[in-house]
Amino acid sequence: MTRLGIAARLLLLAAGFVVLVGPHWLALRLGRSSGLAPMLFHRLFLRLFAVRVTQSGTPPGPGEAALVLANHVSWLDIIALGSLRPLSFVAKSEIAGWPVIGWFAVLQRTIFIDRARRAATAEVNATLGSRLAEGELVVLFAEGTTGDGTRLLPFRSSLVGAARAAIEAEKERTAGKLDRIRLQPLALSYPRRNGLPVTRSERPDVAWYGDMDLAPHLATFLREGPLDLHVSWGAPIAFEAGTDRKRATAQAEASVRAALRDVRTGREPGRIPGPAPQQAGDLPGVPDAGMAGI
Repeated sequence: MTRLGIAARLLLLAAGFVVLVGPHWLALRLGRSSGLAPMLFHRLFLRLFAVRVTQSGTPPGPGEAALVLANHVSWLDIIALGSLRPLSFVAKSEIAGWPVIGWFAVLQRTIFIDRARRAATAEVNATLGSRLAEGELVVLFAEGTTGDGTRLLPFRSSLVGAARAAIEAEKERTAGKLDRIRLQPLALSYPRRNGLPVTRSERPDVAWYGDMDLAPHLATFLREGPLDLHVSWGAPIAFEAGTDRKRATAQAEASVRAALRDVRTGREPGRIPGPAPQQAGDLPGVPDAGMAGI
């Protein structure tokens, strides 16, 4: 992509942001945000910069609450997931103070957690429970950091425990309507660039991890051309108040690991053929994390 082409696309993206940010910010202040504006902005970004997102598996149905447990490869993960449907993320509190990115995170209704404060977990539990009770999707990058896209880091179960606290906290407020939460494994992979398979040596140009500087990584992204990102939704896991959080987390990790292995071995993921089932508890073959093996 030429410098002129990059500049033109950035101007169009900025124009789209200006159009969307005012109504969205007002809706946030009034507590009436639908999440539509961030989704449209993410879709504009992907179209302008030739990122193609495909999906396979069993995503939550419209209006179905879920705590999504995903691997994390790049800053582009957030844009890709945000383009699919209205949702929010759980992130470390330091991100709120980052220039530009912190403001975008606030507009995305990110739930920030201060890991240095003991009371932070309870606060996150309350916010998470409220979001799930309202039928929202909340994404947790369960590795706790980004990886190189080649190997999967162990999933952390600490915030998955917030799902139990959310159920217990919301039971009385919702008259028992929130008695289980859908844990949704999700695997993110970058199989192709410019129509060709991404090789192991090219992973650092796609993945953003470790102590990589963001600016050079962005420059490489803009320069190197079209990129494919695949979202694999695993089988949902029913999480109830008595579910073992460590076992449920391990089950989600195994699901994501299997999906990534399929991509690495060249197995083409199937596309979503039609509307997703509406309720996790009604899906055929949906395991209960407290009963199913890992």
